[in-house]
Amino acid sequence: MTAPMDLNEIRKLIELMDANRVVELEYEDEGRKIRLRRADDRPGAVTILSPPAAPLAAPAAPAPAEPAAAPAKRADNLVDIKSPLVGTFYRSAKPDADPFVNVGDEVQAEKVLCIIEAMKVMNEIKAEMHGIVREIHAKNGQAVEFGEVLFVVEKK
Repeated sequence: MTAPMDLNEIRKLIELMDANRVVELEYEDEGRKIRLRRADDRPGAVTILSPPAAPLAAPAAPAPAEPAAAPAKRADNLVDIKSPLVGTFYRSAKPDADPFVNVGDEVQAEKVLCIIEAMKVMNEIKAEMHGIVREIHAKNGQAVEFGEVLFVVEKK
């Protein structure tokens, strides 16, 4: 009997689906079979329809883009707040609610900046410092990757 796929392997398949805009995926290998289908149009919303299977090979890396111009020098007190996980970025707790923060807002360490939904779990992302929100990079409802910059905060 073959071993079932672990949760990290399933996450990788979901990430591949999101990255390549795949709506449905079926894969079978050495007696293990998995079928994934997007539950709705939001990235990251996937329904698992069968037992886990072996992971797929990653798609080929895209051709490198032309070199960008040298970035402007940045202030030392600007801190990037990065996504700690892959998921869907939400600026507010509910669609009709005000955003947690806007550019120019002063935040404290425990202030919630956004929510990232991953596998039907809502994860609050907090400022973890005292500062002022200077930039918001992600858009509401957008899929975000691990390590992607979500906010730039001027540390106080």
